[in-house]
Amino acid sequence: AQLVRCGQKDELYRSGLRSGAGTALHGLAGAKKWLEWRKEIELLSDVAYFVLTTVSGYQTLGEEYVNIVQVDSTKKRVPSFLRRAIFISLHTVAPYCLEKGLLHLEHALQIEADESRTSQSNPALGLSSRTLIRNWIQKQVGELTEQQKKRVLQIVYVLKQCIPLLHRLHLAVFYISGTFYHLSKRITGIMYLHFGGLQGEDQSIRSSYKFLGIISLLHLLLTIGVQMYSFKQKQRARQEWKLHRNLAHQKNMTKEKTIGRHSRCTLCLEERRHTTATPCGHLFCWECITEWCNTR
Repeated sequence: AQLVRCGQKDELYRSGLRSGAGTALHGLAGAKKWLEWRKEIELLSDVAYFVLTTVSGYQTLGEEYVNIVQVDSTKKRVPSFLRRAIFISLHTVAPYCLEKGLLHLEHALQIEADESRTSQSNPALGLSSRTLIRNWIQKQVGELTEQQKKRVLQIVYVLKQCIPLLHRLHLAVFYISGTFYHLSKRITGIMYLHFGGLQGEDQSIRSSYKFLGIISLLHLLLTIGVQMYSFKQKQRARQEWKLHRNLAHQKNMTKEKTIGRHSRCTLCLEERRHTTATPCGHLFCWECITEWCNTR
């Protein structure tokens, strides 16, 4: 319970620091620059918070609030400067770089597949893009074959789905074991010692946290099962679309090319292809309505 309160208190102060830095940038440079550098300002605020506390050898405000201090795996000394620096990098810089890298990579791969659609579906990407990283990723993507691009896009999709699940799994393990509230501290082996006051509270509610951890694990397994079922349904819809696309055009194409907005699909805003009617009577492209049903 003390680790949870520590994390919540640190997050409270970090959010306040991020909000203050964002407000300052918004007032000095305007809304456009704030939108462009918002993620970077949040990163710098988090790094500054931990540099002024953990890296400098002091407690964070959350650790001071619950009277705990960081120790290494031996529980006899404070973690070394290198260990603390690695922890800060994994806790703040690594998630930012991973998110940005996956976002740029997915954007570059989708541009190769359908440039017009991705430029409309990701309007805010260009604001926060960094030219050096973006150009390097586009160069690497341009050297891949079509088969490799499809495979890398699938890997990016799997990573984006698995990272939140990994965090949920780690949180459930924390509730059961009672150690390493953050994944970065588990990797670096940074633990805590409590000093001052009574510790009977943790023992009294440990069983409740273990029960919460078991419930979290069950919920995680249920979520994975639902996602796997949804993935299979999506694969099935794609196979049906391929079969449908390969069929000969047996419909009267003159009705399809009627001049006016009524011949357009309201999802892609283009002329309907393989017109499909829903039970309510509305008309869409076959691929548009099947993809919409899969995602919604």
